[in-house]
Amino acid sequence: MKPALIAVILALLNGCMNMSAALPPPQSQYDAVIVNPVDGKAMTIDELAERLMKTDVVVIGEYHGHHGSHLLQSRLQQALHRQRPAQVLSMEQFDANHQKDLNRYLAGEMGESELIEDSEAWDNYRASYRPLVEYARLNQQPVIAANAPARVVRCVGRKGPDYLDQLSQELQQFLPDEPFMDTASYREKFVDTMTGSHGTGTDAMSERMSNRYQAQLLRDNTMASRILEATQTYPDHQIVHLTGTFHSEERLGTVALLHKRAPGLSIAVISPIFPDDEDLSKMIRENRHKGDILYVIQPLPVEFVDEERGREAMMERFRRSSSKPCD
Repeated sequence: MKPALIAVILALLNGCMNMSAALPPPQSQYDAVIVNPVDGKAMTIDELAERLMKTDVVVIGEYHGHHGSHLLQSRLQQALHRQRPAQVLSMEQFDANHQKDLNRYLAGEMGESELIEDSEAWDNYRASYRPLVEYARLNQQPVIAANAPARVVRCVGRKGPDYLDQLSQELQQFLPDEPFMDTASYREKFVDTMTGSHGTGTDAMSERMSNRYQAQLLRDNTMASRILEATQTYPDHQIVHLTGTFHSEERLGTVALLHKRAPGLSIAVISPIFPDDEDLSKMIRENRHKGDILYVIQPLPVEFVDEERGREAMMERFRRSSSKPCD
């Protein structure tokens, strides 16, 4: 290769690297820097919406309760709607057995406090999800309660997948035909995340881990099934699905299971990442596998500096969950 051509290629590569390195870091908990992981270039909300205009399903991963995630979701919801008005909002944050409550609210048949109480909405609904639901309501767009019923998920995690056999027909109607479909990569990721790559240890621990994994699969399969149903109920609509990033990053979880059910759907995954150093270009390269588009947000505050207090808080959450019946 001629030296002059080599110099041109190196200059182009250095230009891309410098562009990535010059990305502005998020300045507050509200900020999100949108990045194309292929070339490391920043994008505006409108540029992202234009790129996604013909995509069937846009999956926006979030860190629950992070203002940067929720503000980006709201802005992208609006930008996509401006380009493609036929839109459906799908939400992990509402369980499928509360679809009727959500529909009644959207139709003006109940108030917000009634919705929150009747649908067992998440504690941070008003702060995090109100703007998205209100935008859909004001524009007369459907909103899909996509998650599996919380009680069923909790009890599968405690008792195992056979718990589904004792469910009433009323609850079974909200579950997919194949509630525990999975992929090997997702199982490996789940176990590594839960155990720190140390395996499942004893047989008792292995059984508990297996039950928790089945509960996770129940969520993912239900969301995948509900999204697919929405594409069939509302043809030619774009589905915007909100979910915790573990359910979607690396195109695993809900995304992989949706693809198994409907390989012909075009699906875009937007994933958040936290900057861990000042070299944003390196961080983007190391995380480019997590999504078709990345957005950089500030890390969440540390919950506990005192490790003992942190353990006590976690145990209290487990105690509250285990005190709820599964009969």
